Amino acid sequence: MSSKLPMYLLWTATLGVAGIIGWRATSAPTPVAAASQPMPAAPASTVFSPITPVPEAVPLDRRKVVLGDRLFHETQLSSDGSISCASCHDLSTGGDDGRRVSVGVGGAEGELNAPTVLNSGFNFRQFWDGRAATLEEQVDGPLQHPAEMANTWDKVLAFLSADARYAKDFQDAYADGITPVNLRDALATYERSLFTPNSRFDRWLRGDAAALTTEESEGYRLFVQVGCATCHQGVNVGGNMFQTMGHARDYFASRGQDKPADLGRFNVTGDTADKHKFKVPSLRNVELTAPYLHDGSATTLEEAVQIMASYQIGQPLKDVEVSRLVAFLRTLTGESPPAR
Repeated sequence: MSSKLPMYLLWTATLGVAGIIGWRATSAPTPVAAASQPMPAAPASTVFSPITPVPEAVPLDRRKVVLGDRLFHETQLSSDGSISCASCHDLSTGGDDGRRVSVGVGGAEGELNAPTVLNSGFNFRQFWDGRAATLEEQVDGPLQHPAEMANTWDKVLAFLSADARYAKDFQDAYADGITPVNLRDALATYERSLFTPNSRFDRWLRGDAAALTTEESEGYRLFVQVGCATCHQGVNVGGNMFQTMGHARDYFASRGQDKPADLGRFNVTGDTADKHKFKVPSLRNVELTAPYLHDGSATTLEEAVQIMASYQIGQPLKDVEVSRLVAFLRTLTGESPPAR
């Protein structure tokens, strides 16, 4: 290929036809053919990329954000006053809890690894199996689940109504005051404020050639070349489709101990084609959110990359390739949400 071709054509060669027409949520991950030219040092703003930057601002109602912040950290939303949303989604450690599975009221263990709440407003659905269409709808799950907060709406509303400050804050933000709909909305609005802009990779996408090292830019080239970007793309570098865990090889046959939660999307739809399908997780801030995978079985990024290469792409990687990919993944860490 001539080096005089326009930059967008070089990207076309790197990404293949799928890069131009986009990815379908039902498509299988297919490795992209190697490019005949290296990745551009820093793309111009008009150059196509499978990943788009996190916006630097998201317009939200400040009153609802502040109220949602308090609710997010409120332990009295759990039946015994022991845990809050922040217990499983610690903003100081990447928006998750660092456990294989989370621990709820009474020490009850969950079935799946807690995903990060950071940038969750950019996901196309919520939960690993996508059973909630919105962040608002997602609130009911942990609030009422016996292995999480184990509470009821009647008890939650009674607690909030008895608190003069909550009564005032709800009335200030919502004309009809304290209702389940308004609590869901406040929490969801706060969660949408937890976005992490200006990662080094986003700065590179916007034209800052010095934002990435050679190893990191090579890692991105490899990320696209071997097919990672087939499923991990868009603003959240994931979070916008379902895919089968074990597309290239049977992950669950190798791991053993198949559990009901491993059925993924099937538990929602009952469609056998959805067995072992999960929402593709976001890779934003991924260096902060170990352990990895829906079952929390990968303890390091290196291990997670090797598992994905083996079971999703069917292409084992050399150690140097894993190192480059991990170096790139670390550039996806953005600025922490502001303290409130």
